[in-house]
Amino acid sequence: MRKIVLAAAAAGAALTLAACSETAETVDETADAVAADAEANMEAVAETAEEGTEAVAETAEEGVEAVEEAAEEATAEAEEAAE
Repeated sequence: MRKIVLAAAAAGAALTLAACSETAETVDETADAVAADAEANMEAVAETAEEGTEAVAETAEEGVEAVEEAAEEATAEAEEAAE
């Protein structure tokens, strides 16, 4: 009877170790996948930030051009009114 219990305990321990080693491999694979996802997300955020910065710069340039044109028109109108 003791031999059967001892064999069952040994088999249970072997199954536990096998499950743990499989879990460790799964954890490593999951960690690698999470790291890859995090890197991809960081790259996407950087790319989006760069695009946003470019859009703001373009809008600012358009605003400056509009102000310059308005100033030129106002100057021309003021000169005409002064004549």
